[in-house]
Amino acid sequence: MRPAQKLAFAAFSIAACPAFAQEDTPSPETIVVTAEGLETPLGTAAYDTQVIAREQLISVPSGRIEEALAAVAGFQQFRRSDSRSANPSAQGATLRALGGNATSRALVLLDGVPLSDPFFGYVPFNAIAPERLARARVTRGGGSGPFGAGALAGTIELFSADADLLGPFSARALVNDRGETEAAATLAGELGEGFGTISARWDRGQGFFTTPQDQRVPLTSRASFDNFSVQLRGVAPVSETVELQARMLIYDDDRTLRFEGADSSSEAQDASLRLVGRGEWQFDLIGYVQSRNFSNKVISSTRFVPVLDQRNTPSTGLGGKLEVRPPIGDNQVLRLGTDYRSSDGELFETAISAFSGAVTARRNAGGTNTDLGLFAEYERTFDAVTLTGGARLDRFTIRNGFFAAIDGSGAPLVDDRFPDRSGWEESFRGGALVRLGAGWRVRAAVYTGLRLPTLNELYRPFVVFPVVTQANAALENERLEGYEGGVDYTPSEAIDLSLTVFDNRVNDAIANVTIEENLRQRRNIDAIRSRGVEASAGLTFGNLRFDGSLAYTDAEARGSGFAAALDGLRPAQTPRWAGGAIVSYRPAERVLLAANLRHVGRQFEDDLQSDLLPSATTLGAYAEFPLSREISLVLRGENLTDERIVTLQRGDTIDLGVPRTVWAGLKLGL
Repeated sequence: MRPAQKLAFAAFSIAACPAFAQEDTPSPETIVVTAEGLETPLGTAAYDTQVIAREQLISVPSGRIEEALAAVAGFQQFRRSDSRSANPSAQGATLRALGGNATSRALVLLDGVPLSDPFFGYVPFNAIAPERLARARVTRGGGSGPFGAGALAGTIELFSADADLLGPFSARALVNDRGETEAAATLAGELGEGFGTISARWDRGQGFFTTPQDQRVPLTSRASFDNFSVQLRGVAPVSETVELQARMLIYDDDRTLRFEGADSSSEAQDASLRLVGRGEWQFDLIGYVQSRNFSNKVISSTRFVPVLDQRNTPSTGLGGKLEVRPPIGDNQVLRLGTDYRSSDGELFETAISAFSGAVTARRNAGGTNTDLGLFAEYERTFDAVTLTGGARLDRFTIRNGFFAAIDGSGAPLVDDRFPDRSGWEESFRGGALVRLGAGWRVRAAVYTGLRLPTLNELYRPFVVFPVVTQANAALENERLEGYEGGVDYTPSEAIDLSLTVFDNRVNDAIANVTIEENLRQRRNIDAIRSRGVEASAGLTFGNLRFDGSLAYTDAEARGSGFAAALDGLRPAQTPRWAGGAIVSYRPAERVLLAANLRHVGRQFEDDLQSDLLPSATTLGAYAEFPLSREISLVLRGENLTDERIVTLQRGDTIDLGVPRTVWAGLKLGL
């Protein structure tokens, strides 16, 4: 969406405000809508689960959802850059140091719908505005249950806020010390016995230099960004027990990375419908469609001219889920269902000579992946004990795969058609939760899970100069085996402590394996094994609140044969230590002061541990003060100590993360 369209939409939103803000006095017969799915079963607590409240989501120093999710230690993207200065295709989400490449090994859901890109598998974090959310729930581990395949490292569930939580109208505008801006507005109001919301957000700016001062050249560029997203949501009762939810998400994102002309763009139009029944027979029916596209230009780091134009990567995601909970009696829940996801896409790119500027190759590749899952999950509560267990059966297909290339004159270079594949994969999980009294409870769980390779991993090669990474159409599915145990202590609402130990193993893990100097290929290695401890604490002392999380993870690659050199090494991009703490103080209803400390331990850039990324500790702050009944002053500070955050290191080439940044602006609420 171009700037003129953005301004037109903002004008329309303001004009529409009175219509959304109309409120009728509800009659005693008014049906109450919840705007969410079915109630979470008690047995879910048998797995390592942490909830991030709305106040934490909207008060992070950067205003970005990925920083809010980092409150759960062990959450990480492939690189340390956020969604303003990273290549979008590198924004995979993972947990428990089960990374190693840019694809997500954690399943991210917004109102029950998967968010990952159908072609690349990355998560469009720039399109997820924290102010639109009610809360987030992160389950580390847990395997593939009713959520669907892909939840190897865990599941991140995001819940949109309803009209009551959003208020009739809210808006904010901030500017930072580099002149970058952030603007957002939300309208919400009653529509019959339901409600509707519309929200928009626009972030733009010149960005900062990701290149260190001593490595800059005349064509070195700041990491400029310009992204815009709109979400429309409507919720209405169909009957006393059935509720219809509709949502549409549109976003457009443009970035420049390192050199002038190294531009990337991503865009999407997503839509979903959800029908939730809360009668005697409960059900949750979801259908969704995703239309996505991505483009990227690669600039030579020696001649500073275009060498690759990934001009078009259209993809489509289609899917849905049906879950039914029959009435089987008190203290027990039976979940039966099926889910489906189809990912279809292809790339169109042009390779260009850095010396002559002539086209050397035009490439086209793509395919279709599908997954049909059947699941059953049962839990039973006996006084202080809850037992839960489930099974899942997935029918997957990997088909229509191809890679073709022609030279600049149109003569064929490559024309590969890959054989279709399909199969069945089973997954299981189970857990126990025991309440000991006085706020104590213990839990244990075992699980397995499944992830299909993405179309990107199967068919798309890429270059981060001078390293070429080849695709691999023969990649096998990744399989998870894991178990964990934990203890929680919650004697009151003011104290919430948790400790978990875990052992997870991803068999046939897909990694970017070095096969010779400056050449890698995506391959299945024997496994990635991750063992560790996770701790969290939430403490309230009157108006003062402390939230902290710490993870220690011992992760190792297991390799033999072609991957023997990796055996015993730490997977790429996986820190051993990660943690953070938030201290917030709310002396009055509309006054909030918060300090945010984050630490990410050292990690290696590559599979052979040749390039080390040093540890980084950052301090941020958030402050909000009322200026009038409707207007508040907002101050934010990112990386206040100006820590040097190395996000990429390849030989002598270094990229840096966000420097010290200070924001100021106004917030309006009606």
